[in-house]
Amino acid sequence: MPQPATVIVVGAGLAGLACAVHLHRAGVAVRVLEASDGVGGRIRTDIVDGFRLDRGFQVFNTGYPEAARVLDIPALRLRPFTSGVIVFRDGRHERVTLPWRHPRQALSGLFARVGTPVDKAVLAAVTTRDLLLPGSLVRRRGGAERRTTEEELRHWGASPEVVENLFRPFLSGVVLERELETSGRIFHLLWRSFVRGVIGLPALGMGRIPEQLAGRLPPDAVRLETPVGALTPTGVALGGGGEMEAAAVVVAADPATAGRLLPGLPVPAMRSVTTFYHAAPASPLWEPTQIVDAEGVITDTIVVTDAAPEYSSDGRALISTSVLGVHGDRDEPRVRDRLARIYGDTSSWEHVATYAIEAALPAMPPPMPLRRPVRVPVEGPGARRYVCGDHRDTGSIQGALVSGRRAARAVLEDLRTRPAAARQGRTARDRAGQA
Repeated sequence: MPQPATVIVVGAGLAGLACAVHLHRAGVAVRVLEASDGVGGRIRTDIVDGFRLDRGFQVFNTGYPEAARVLDIPALRLRPFTSGVIVFRDGRHERVTLPWRHPRQALSGLFARVGTPVDKAVLAAVTTRDLLLPGSLVRRRGGAERRTTEEELRHWGASPEVVENLFRPFLSGVVLERELETSGRIFHLLWRSFVRGVIGLPALGMGRIPEQLAGRLPPDAVRLETPVGALTPTGVALGGGGEMEAAAVVVAADPATAGRLLPGLPVPAMRSVTTFYHAAPASPLWEPTQIVDAEGVITDTIVVTDAAPEYSSDGRALISTSVLGVHGDRDEPRVRDRLARIYGDTSSWEHVATYAIEAALPAMPPPMPLRRPVRVPVEGPGARRYVCGDHRDTGSIQGALVSGRRAARAVLEDLRTRPAAARQGRTARDRAGQA
C-alpha cells in the first residue's frame, strides 16, 4: 500500500477531478478513489460498433468561464453546432438562430412561426441583456431567483405562444423538465452561456474532458474500481476492506452516494433522460443543428456526425435522440416513428444503443442558491470533510468545475490553518504542564 494521501477525493467525476487538479497544483498530495472502471462520472464515452457514444446526449459550452481555468479547450478539438435550433411543430421546421453567428439566416428567426412580433422583441431584449450584462449582475438579478423560468418569461412579457413553441421545447433538453419550474435566475445564467459561447462536442467524445483533467494528475493519483464504503474519523473505509488515512476527505460522488457517506447532507431530486442512438447510411439533415420537438414526443435530436464526423468510424451517420424520463429498447419504435416525421424515411436506420440515465441532472427549482457550503462540520479531531459536485452549485459542467475549485480552496485554507492551531494548542498544554 502506498503512503496515505494528504487528501482523499471520493469520486472521479468532473468535480472530483477538478478538485484534485487544484490541490495537486498547490503541491498537496492527493488520491482520487473511483468506484467504476473509468473517470468521468456521468460524462463518459463508449465505443460501440465503431461509433463513439456519449452516455446520454451532452454538449460542451465554451461560454462556461470555469472551463478555461482547468481545461485546454483547443486540445479538445471542439466540433461546433449551429448557434440555434430548428423547432419541429405541426409538421413544420422553424429555424431560430443567433443572427450575429449566422448572418445568412438572420431573417429566418424573424419569420419563424414561434411567436408574435412582440415575442421576438422580448427574445431580443432578454438575449441582449444576458449577453451584455456582467455575470455578477446576472447572478444578482432581482426577483428572478424567486420565480420559476415560466414565471420569469411571463414577467418579461413573453406570450404563451412563444413559451410553448420555443422556450419550453428548447429548455426541456437543457434542464430536463418541461414544466419550466427551474429557477428563473438559473435560466438567465444558462441563456447567457448559450449566447456568449459556442456549443459543440470534442472530436473524440465528451469523455475527453474528464480524461484531460485526469491526465494532469500524477499517474498513480487515480485508483479505479475502488469503492468507498464509509468515512472514518481518520479517513475512509474501502468497500473491499481496509482503510486509508487522510488529513481531509472530499466527497465528490453522485448526490445519492454523497448523502449516504455524509448523513444529513441534503440530496436534491434528480431529473432523468434517455438517449437513443441510431445509425443511418447517410445524414438525413446535412447540418449540425439541433432539432427540438414542440409537441414533446421527444426532447431533441441531432445528427452528431454532421458536427463531429469522428464519432463514426465508417462514414455512416450517427443520430442522437433524447426523451425525458427512463425508457428502454421497447420504446425505440415509438421514437423512430417520431424521427420519421422529423427527418423522413428511417426504415434503413439501425438502432445502435439506448442509454437510460436515471439521475442525469439535479433539479433546480426556486429559490435556488448558487452556492452551497462545501465544508461538512466534524466534531473532534481527525480528517476534515468536504463535499463537491454540481448539486452544490448549478447543475452543469460549469457548476461541477466551480464546485471542485471551491472545495479545493476550502481544503487548502484549512490545511494551512491547522498546523498553526495545533502548535498553539501544544504551546498552551506545555505552559499548563509547566504551571
